[in-house]
Amino acid sequence: MPKIVDHEKQRHIVAEAALRVIERSGLEQATVRNIAEEAGLSVGSMRHYFSTQVELFAFCMSIFVHRIQTRIEAWDFEGPILLDLKRLLLQFLPVDKERIMEMEVWFSFNAKALIYPELKRLSEDMQDGLYKASKFVIDTLVEQQLIRPGLDAELETEKLYALVDGLAVHQLMQPKRLTADRLEAIIDQHLAALCKNENP
Repeated sequence: MPKIVDHEKQRHIVAEAALRVIERSGLEQATVRNIAEEAGLSVGSMRHYFSTQVELFAFCMSIFVHRIQTRIEAWDFEGPILLDLKRLLLQFLPVDKERIMEMEVWFSFNAKALIYPELKRLSEDMQDGLYKASKFVIDTLVEQQLIRPGLDAELETEKLYALVDGLAVHQLMQPKRLTADRLEAIIDQHLAALCKNENP
């Protein structure tokens, strides 16, 4: 009797193998041959699951985005409010081994998104997630009546989004200068600057 193969499960196995190769050796080493070897498959059988390397990368990116979204969705408020908001923003910054790896892989994917339009939508989804998190932070400060009077919430959302996105890039480029502790201090100071003078 022929062996029944769960096609979607096998695609996930291949994609996870690809992510391991990328995490270990970089995107340039994510060749069909290397991924097949990591997944324990023949090069020929890879075509049964992904017709092109770009299709494989797109599937990997979707897994990657889902992994981060799941972590954010499982996140709970514990209090105090400013600490919770900082913890949320730190989910998008390379402050530990897991998130450093995620950011390195993500920027590798983004470089490919500039070349392959198939990857552009997934890249935009990730950026949209960061924007929504930034908006959530500002909206929460407004709702809790913590934000300084006169601030433009929409403008502050854009500034916070740009700050977190920029910090992620700078930390990857200059990790010795911009340590995890310094990243936290910058986020702390920015949130404090958004708030009224009295202690929230």
